[in-house]
Amino acid sequence: MEPVNVAIIYYSATGTVHALAQAAAEGAEKAGAHVRLRKVAELAPPEAISANPAWVQHRQDTADVAEAGHDDLDWADAVLFGTPTRFGNPAGALRAFIDTTGPLWFQGKLADKVYSAFAASNTAHGGQESTILALGNTFYHWGGIIVPPGYTDPVQFRSGNPYGTSHVAGDGPPGDVSLEAARHQARRVVETTAALKAGRAA
Repeated sequence: MEPVNVAIIYYSATGTVHALAQAAAEGAEKAGAHVRLRKVAELAPPEAISANPAWVQHRQDTADVAEAGHDDLDWADAVLFGTPTRFGNPAGALRAFIDTTGPLWFQGKLADKVYSAFAASNTAHGGQESTILALGNTFYHWGGIIVPPGYTDPVQFRSGNPYGTSHVAGDGPPGDVSLEAARHQARRVVETTAALKAGRAA
């Protein structure tokens, strides 16, 4: 069977969402997918970044991660988007990337792909679910097929979010539960996408 192409496109300031994105990439690869891990362009002013040592360090640590482009979306059979929460919504940098995708959408190149999302916030009730649901609004417009993790693995009962993997950054870096939830979510995306591709080919 033809492998599934998965793009994992994320924004991360200090590394929390990057860690979830890496775990998702691991899960997708172990499920047999071809994976592109891509960050979106940083839009914050240098003075804001330099005021936060963790932000500066993360930019240095991920300098080798390629930036997302339209070709990554065109190539992908499935896309996982990751973002920190900003007042209950996706971060501006991720939204800015999404807002450039009109030409692909107009050509129908974003329809019929599988989409899923994951998020992080500083506090336990900081808008993780609303951020994931907000990304869903975009997937609807694209004509996408949304695949959430649901409660399809025991780890979801520990991570507590059927919408998409989420993590409370104020508790520290993602631990085993959050990382395994991200891996499971990506595996589920790959398996569902593979089934769709096989069904269409038949």
